[in-house]
Amino acid sequence: MLVVAVLLAYVLGSIPSAVLVGKYFYGIDVRQHGSGNAGATNVLRTIGKKAGISVLFMDMLKGFVAVNLSWLTEYSPASDEWLGIRAMLAVASILGHIFPLFAQFRGGKGVATMTGTLLALNPAAAVIAIIFFSLVLSFTKYVSLSSIATALMLPVIFGAWFGAGTELSLYSFTVAAIILITHRKNIKRLLKGEETKFGLSAKK
Repeated sequence: MLVVAVLLAYVLGSIPSAVLVGKYFYGIDVRQHGSGNAGATNVLRTIGKKAGISVLFMDMLKGFVAVNLSWLTEYSPASDEWLGIRAMLAVASILGHIFPLFAQFRGGKGVATMTGTLLALNPAAAVIAIIFFSLVLSFTKYVSLSSIATALMLPVIFGAWFGAGTELSLYSFTVAAIILITHRKNIKRLLKGEETKFGLSAKK
């Protein structure tokens, strides 16, 4: 059942919310517009607030539900393996979002799904991360920079404020690495001063 749960977490993460909302409600493939990314930010920029918020919620929900697939396994919350299993399911759903089975493995960058997993793993840490993201965004106006900074803060949040065990520490470092990798093009644009600020349309 553990293997089944991990596979289900990946499949759940693979549901291409941005592609589905764009195609079926607006007749647009967001991967062919704006930044080309199948994520909430690109949907917000290319389609609008309503669509962007809907995709954001759906992507977060994927991560939240995926972590709670741990209840399908034979392990109990009192077991030593419980947190490790939930962290594993979280990473599986994030990878599913980035490499979706149902969208030619062309997905988003994993930030919204990561937030959903964080809410399931540790709501207090999630609130701190969301506040930190909002503060960075308000000062810089860069969604990408805010996402990167928040991901890099996760090990600090878990380690410094919550004294997380090995499982959540590994989760935080793994997620931070994943977000850095998915934002490598954004990092290059930030260094060149070519990154699009929040509220502006991305280049086609």
